[in-house]
Amino acid sequence: MKTRTLAAVLLSAFATHLMASEMTVISFGGVSKDVQTEAFYTPFAAATHSKVVAGEYNGEMGRIKVMVDTRSVNWDAVQVESAELIRGCEEGLFERLDTDRIGQEADFVPGTLSECGAGLLVWSMALAYNADKLAQAPTGWVDFWDTQKFPGKRSLRKGAKYTLEAALMADGVPTADIYKELSTAAGVERAFRKLDQIKSDIQWWEAGAQPMQFLASGDVVMSTAFNGRVFAAQESGANVRTVWKGSIYAIDSWAIPKGSKNKVLAEQFIAFSLRPENQKIHTAKLGYGSTNLHTADLLDPALAARLNTAPDNLAQAMPMDSEFWVNHGEDLEQRFNAWVAKTH
Repeated sequence: MKTRTLAAVLLSAFATHLMASEMTVISFGGVSKDVQTEAFYTPFAAATHSKVVAGEYNGEMGRIKVMVDTRSVNWDAVQVESAELIRGCEEGLFERLDTDRIGQEADFVPGTLSECGAGLLVWSMALAYNADKLAQAPTGWVDFWDTQKFPGKRSLRKGAKYTLEAALMADGVPTADIYKELSTAAGVERAFRKLDQIKSDIQWWEAGAQPMQFLASGDVVMSTAFNGRVFAAQESGANVRTVWKGSIYAIDSWAIPKGSKNKVLAEQFIAFSLRPENQKIHTAKLGYGSTNLHTADLLDPALAARLNTAPDNLAQAMPMDSEFWVNHGEDLEQRFNAWVAKTH
């Protein structure tokens, strides 16, 4: 009798603790935050009798560093890009995850589970074009550089990342050798020489929404773009298309800032958000690929075929080497900025 009473007291205390629990989840805001609220935050709060406070940021690692350094951490899970995850883990800004609480590696895209992060979505940077404006469809980066066959402005992200990879692919470097080439001074020179060929034809973009705006207005004939932005434009009726050949993909992850008072609850939240049924809502609404390999079974086949993680599309893509950008990014971004500022 005493044992049952004690168990009941403990269960009641645990339930009360759960009901009193409140956690803060930070993502990149905008439409994605609205979708995450529907797919993750609201159902998780209901399932665990806890409260999820949703916030947003622009990826500033400095904010996380200040919280950790001053021991005033009030974020419990935060969405980070792959390079920031690696850097933050190395600098001790994130908790080590108990991946047993999150899931089995075999259920996820390779690279989803790591020491400090659990992949939330797979995004791609790809070539996009407005099919209403082009009589002929481009097939890859060689066509992007061909201003005779495809006259007009083209748009690239104003930064070294993605842009240098595209330049080398346009110059005939196999995707498997891109980062090996970029690791050498000669390879970097080669990429910038290739960019020189179309410098006067480039209209740079700096915000994720700009490529679709440039394409819709006819300012550019093709552009690099995040695949989710292309998906959203297609959903709104725009005749924009993606060229998957030579696209570059990476994983955004959840991480837990070091010193979170709700680490166990945060790990439960992360595991919940990676379940196929929750990923299904996220994927169907945003168009970014799911890290859970079982999500595709729940999606409409026509929609699944449009995703960057569809087998045929992924087979033509290359993974971004985040370690490379952690090690070389600062130097290459400085070199890129100097190149952009230089007039011939």
